[in-house]
Amino acid sequence: MTIVSDETLPSILDIKRILEVLPHRYPFLMVDRMEEVVRGESAVGIKNVSINEPFFQGHFPGSPVMPGVLMIEAMAQTAGILVIETLGSEMEGKLVYFMSVEGARFRKPVRPGDRMHIHVHKRHARRLVWKFDGACKVDGEVVAEATYTAMIVDDDT
Repeated sequence: MTIVSDETLPSILDIKRILEVLPHRYPFLMVDRMEEVVRGESAVGIKNVSINEPFFQGHFPGSPVMPGVLMIEAMAQTAGILVIETLGSEMEGKLVYFMSVEGARFRKPVRPGDRMHIHVHKRHARRLVWKFDGACKVDGEVVAEATYTAMIVDDDT
């Protein structure tokens, strides 16, 4: 496993680069932009929450709230971008699967119009298994947090 030098990484990744790195697509892409990536260490992603999200049709009509599991998915996708940007282009196209989620807490609802900042920090990594602490924030306030482990695998379809 080789970690690519920090010097070549832009500080902001736009949606075009995110689509190159992640296999996720609408309606399941939960990261719109990366504001910060520190290879091998941490990242901050952005999710602009819109009333047009398909999950709001049923969660909940009249009082739309982003499902907590999708906030955890946003943390995982942000971490996936960090992992692939850390390990380099040979990892593009690989999938990052959850192995565990621990200590998930949901502190405040996330509603249409919110801009969610997704903070992830690598706790440790061994080869293709990485463990992260993640938190979603709206207006600087933590709305969700979790510790999770993920593994990089080949797409074996």
